[in-house]
Amino acid sequence: MVKQRILTAVLHEEEGIYVAECPEVGTFSQGTTLEEAVNNLKEATELYLEEFPMEKEIRSIITTFEVAPVAEV
Repeated sequence: MVKQRILTAVLHEEEGIYVAECPEVGTFSQGTTLEEAVNNLKEATELYLEEFPMEKEIRSIITTFEVAPVAEV
């Protein structure tokens, strides 16, 4: 039995759609809702992993950082 993996979805809104990325695998997808974007990312990632299986568990580390203020346009 193959163990299910828990992967990360990073999302942002871009021109009225949600863009989703899986940093562990490098797959991207999009959707008009957050749920659709994540579902599309899951499908894209599963299809990718069928062709290019992960050899080992990769755990992303997610953090935040500050940048200096810049002039807004």
